[in-house]
Amino acid sequence: MNSSANRKERIRALLKGIETGNAEAAEVVNAEKYIQHNPQTKEGGEGLAALFKRLSKTSPRVNIVRIFEDGNYIFGHTEYEFKTSKIGFEVFRFEGDQAVEHWDNIQSRKGQNLSGHTMVDGSTTVEDHENTESNRSFVQSFINDVLIKREFGLLDNYIHSQNYTEHNPRITDGIEALNSELSCKLENGNFLIEYNKVHRVLAEGNFVLSVCEGSFNGIHSSFYDLFRVEKEKIIEHWDTREIVPPREEWKNGNGKF
Repeated sequence: MNSSANRKERIRALLKGIETGNAEAAEVVNAEKYIQHNPQTKEGGEGLAALFKRLSKTSPRVNIVRIFEDGNYIFGHTEYEFKTSKIGFEVFRFEGDQAVEHWDNIQSRKGQNLSGHTMVDGSTTVEDHENTESNRSFVQSFINDVLIKREFGLLDNYIHSQNYTEHNPRITDGIEALNSELSCKLENGNFLIEYNKVHRVLAEGNFVLSVCEGSFNGIHSSFYDLFRVEKEKIIEHWDTREIVPPREEWKNGNGKF
């Protein structure tokens, strides 16, 4: 098994360990070096073991829908059944065979949007590995031009005009619905959705994940957006949004991003 496949399988085992509370699944984590960015989780393997033990009491179910590799990063799109149903993105940075840093973004699961799509269905096949870097750059430009600078007139340059599939539960398929959502303003004149900073763009083939910071409805938020790119157009999109808790509620000092 090559290094990439081994890392992916070890992360699958780690996340599935949530179901059983199996602390051994956390051995993929280098507890001495581990940097934890989930504000609700303590540092290191000990923090993960305690988290697994606590979560296992809720009879959880974990399903990794998609998993990708980008250099030393493994990132996955996952559905969780705890006491409630949640959708998340998990990002791990590796040094050698062990994970040394972790970020995530988890949102309560919503039902199908008006186009009939769920938050996780759709394509799972990674293709076009030779286009990884061009797809990464393309999505970076989309984030800067459209999401941060709000140049909505450029949407046609980035979004597939006929076959754009949207998995956000608030939005339907197509450019017009996306334009309407991004253009929506609050009573105070601010935008409902504001992207202020891009922290990370990870890619494997035709899939690109962006990690951004901003606000939703005036509340400090983190945005994780997964894009599928086909022939230099975004053709499919999934996302999660999470409120960034205030500093006094953090269980580690590393920050969300």
